Amino acid sequence: MKDNYSRKEFLKIVGLGAAALSFPGYNALEDSSYKPKIGIQLYTIRKEIEKDFEGSVKQITAIGYAGVETYFLPAEISLERASKLFRDLGLTIFAMHAELPIKENRDAALKMADAYNCDLVVYHGWPQNDRYKNIDMIKKTVEVYNEISSFLKSKGLKFGLHNHWFEFEKNDDGIYPFYYLLENLDKSILFEIDTYWVKTGGQDPANVVKDFGSRAPLLHIKDGPAVKGDPMYKHVPAGQGSLDFSAIVKAGGENIKWMIVEFDEYEKDIFEGIRESYAYLTRNGLAEGKV
Repeated sequence: MKDNYSRKEFLKIVGLGAAALSFPGYNALEDSSYKPKIGIQLYTIRKEIEKDFEGSVKQITAIGYAGVETYFLPAEISLERASKLFRDLGLTIFAMHAELPIKENRDAALKMADAYNCDLVVYHGWPQNDRYKNIDMIKKTVEVYNEISSFLKSKGLKFGLHNHWFEFEKNDDGIYPFYYLLENLDKSILFEIDTYWVKTGGQDPANVVKDFGSRAPLLHIKDGPAVKGDPMYKHVPAGQGSLDFSAIVKAGGENIKWMIVEFDEYEKDIFEGIRESYAYLTRNGLAEGKV
């Protein structure tokens, strides 16, 4: 207790705090001065980008998104054209999805990083193949990833990994691939945890986010039934499906730098979907954008 507070004053302050916690609808997350930023994976609006690149990106900016994660844009949209648009709209490019940066893919990753002034190259991790199939394969994969990270570091860049569901299911040797990678990869390699796919793979996203800690500064935010099979692609705006994003944010705390809205598929108007996700995250004090 500080000397400039009497016992009576101190108890009064504590009592007011306890009373506030008991109010209906009180959200402790809203009291936190720290909130991650809201970004969007541009793959979400890939169909709209093919029709009107500039107009589509302007729409997400108007909603309030603070930054974007890129994917491989259509061939007719040059890196220079895209980079200029993002700069003009004040959008941060916080990460770039890329093919595994080996062999000829390295030059493409370096060109993206230079054009976008972005230092984080994220391997998208698709499709599923044998790289995590058993202990021998995953050890070889660790060697590949560590070599990639070393190369990118020599260029002033960082390497990250994005998951789907299969990285959180046991492989043939009973190993959860992403947990093995967490323990065995170079500590500079980051993880972009797709919380929806984590749950689809049978894990608790909040627990995973907590376990990965500061190694997982980026979270993909999408919602839906999170069960394997055809239903897993029936995505809905954040807060309208099965994920508990409040628990996820609480588990990650200040380790989370970007909450990245993404839809792989959406049956309704995609801009309405991303607007609803943005509104849910900001209204509940889970993240902040520009609006």
